[in-house]
Parts: sequence; C-alpha cells; structure tokens
Amino acid sequence: MTTSRLSLLVVFSVLASVLTGCSAIGDIFKGGIWVGAIAVFVVVALIWWLVTKMGGGGGSSTGGTSV
Repeated sequence: MTTSRLSLLVVFSVLASVLTGCSAIGDIFKGGIWVGAIAVFVVVALIWWLVTKMGGGGGSSTGGTSV
C-alpha cells in the first residue's frame, strides 16, 4: 500500500469516526434544512473524491492519448 493510499485511508477513518453519532445529526437538524442539505452534499462530494483518488484519479476510459 502506497503512502498516499494509506494517508487517504487514515483520513477516511477519522472522518467516519467523527461524522457518526446522534450528536452530529442533532446539530444538523438544529441548524435547519439548508445546513442538512449542504452537509449531505459535502459528505457525498468527499466520498466521491476519496473513491476517485483511490481508484487512480478518474482518467478517461476512451483509450485516447492525453496531452
């Protein structure tokens, strides 16, 4: 496992432990619907970013050459 993948795994593990729990969900509901919507968007974007980084950066699959 390379250092970058190990660091991404550590970051993901820390985020998974921090973002869980009833207190985080309670705080989101106290903030209102827009805070919840933004929080969901940020979490989904972060998970998508981590998956693409672990998968090799999301290069094109057309087989063409890149500049």
